[in-house]
Amino acid sequence: MNDRYDAGHGADGGGAPYELVGYDEYGRPVYRQATDQQAHHHQQAQQAQQYDAYQQQGHQGYGYDPYATGGHQQPGYDPYGTGSVPPQQPQTPAYGSYDPYGAQQQGGQAPQQGAPYDPYGQSAHTGQQPRVTEQTAHIPQQPGPADDDPGPAGTAPDYRTEQFAFVEEPDGDSEDVIDWMKFTENRTERREEAKRRARSRIVALAVVLALVAAGGVGYLWYAGKLPGLSDSGAGTGTTTAAGAQKRDVIVVHLHDTTGGGTTTALLVDNTTTEQGTTVLLPNSLALTADDGATTTLAKSVEDDGSEGTRTALDTVLGTDIEGTWRLDTPFLLTLVDLVGNIEVDTDTDVPDPDAKKGEAPLVKKGKGQTLSGKMAVAYATHRGSGEAQNAQLERFGQVMHGVLRKMTSDPDAATLTVQTLGQILEPPLTDKDLGDFLARLSERAKGGDHKSALLPVQDDGTLTAEASDSVVKDVLGGTAKSPDENAAVSVSVRNATGVKDHTEKARVVLLNGGFTFRAAGTAAAPEATSEVVYADAADKENATEVAKTLGLDAGSVTKGKVTGNARVSVVLGQDYDPGS
Repeated sequence: MNDRYDAGHGADGGGAPYELVGYDEYGRPVYRQATDQQAHHHQQAQQAQQYDAYQQQGHQGYGYDPYATGGHQQPGYDPYGTGSVPPQQPQTPAYGSYDPYGAQQQGGQAPQQGAPYDPYGQSAHTGQQPRVTEQTAHIPQQPGPADDDPGPAGTAPDYRTEQFAFVEEPDGDSEDVIDWMKFTENRTERREEAKRRARSRIVALAVVLALVAAGGVGYLWYAGKLPGLSDSGAGTGTTTAAGAQKRDVIVVHLHDTTGGGTTTALLVDNTTTEQGTTVLLPNSLALTADDGATTTLAKSVEDDGSEGTRTALDTVLGTDIEGTWRLDTPFLLTLVDLVGNIEVDTDTDVPDPDAKKGEAPLVKKGKGQTLSGKMAVAYATHRGSGEAQNAQLERFGQVMHGVLRKMTSDPDAATLTVQTLGQILEPPLTDKDLGDFLARLSERAKGGDHKSALLPVQDDGTLTAEASDSVVKDVLGGTAKSPDENAAVSVSVRNATGVKDHTEKARVVLLNGGFTFRAAGTAAAPEATSEVVYADAADKENATEVAKTLGLDAGSVTKGKVTGNARVSVVLGQDYDPGS
């Protein structure tokens, strides 16, 4: 098909060919129809130019290559409109019909120059193609106007906006609009998600606060600290909170294998208040033996052993001891070395037992003294001349506190430390039980929640409610109970006869007489006469009975100071005759 600018458009319509007159505001060419005279001259010039080009190419009119790939090409014909050759009205062959691809359809003669030409391959009926009076100008690679109506002659075509390729697309399909819609949609979803997360956090926080409040109230109730729930005793000022607390208690006996004697303490772990305490027990503490007789703590450890002593302590203190740890001085030395030495604020100089007289002390007095195993043992067992046993007991408490501070808080590691000592523990205590217990106390000591407390004991070894309330009730959660007043009269015996066997013979005689025997040791030098002393007037009769039982003269009974935590004190002199 030919558009309005193609050749032959104005031939049948009677219009004149177009000529370029300029460009519009969009850079598009503007055409107008030429006058007849101009068209005539223009057509003659085009035909002359086409003829010259045809002669130069040497074409003879034989054959036709519509794609200009080779062979001969009709002059003036450009199948692709590239503008390389000016358009020319072709001539048809003088005979037959012509195939557009260059093949002959009728007749066998070659086409003659100047013969009529039908571009659609139809047979020409005239001998010569009439000259075309109108020729449309063609601009290479330039599309014609979109409007089919060229308009009146001599006027520019009417161009409209919708004819151009850059017509604006609808807003609904714009990528910017789509991106904005996605952004607003995602922003709304994020806002809603943030609100949901905030609500979830608020709910979780409310639940946690409720659980914490419930746990706090439960703890206060368990500890007896809720207002109005404390069970106060009339006139005593005590509550049941201490008794309701959970405690783990182990008794430890330090045996001095070199100098003799024992030192006893209770290791207490209060799991309710998370407090640890080392309760120091004086050796003069009065206990009740298995046979009902009154004895001392030191004598019970020596005579009744660990199990009997543990039972007697439970009876007197009203507590529940879970096991006994016998710690001989060689094991204490090894334990201190295993934990890597300890630091103690020493209160006195301690000489080296293996050094010669006049040499420097093994342990020096001062704060923050670093003690090795040997130094710790010497300090824990040291008792100066004229000192009470409580002084040595407190030094042992310092060493135990230092050991707990250096002990590992890991139960497995603490158990391994106990096993490394090589001790054989007395049932029911096991290595793991002791390791776990020491690890918990170590945690308390490192956090500042461990202390030492000395159990107050009277001269006769008994406990009073006022003196022992702060330790027995608050620390141990028990009730102090001294031996029954109706129990057998305790008699302490000191041998000054110069014969060692007389102590044992006096013990047998007193036990058979219904008295409780307590050994008071052996005098440094013999004494000539025996002596029976009582402190309380109510015990005068008991003292007289003791003298009669031992075969002593009634004049030996006197009132004075009683020693050895007994109600009656006896000094056996050389006038004592066991056979009387």
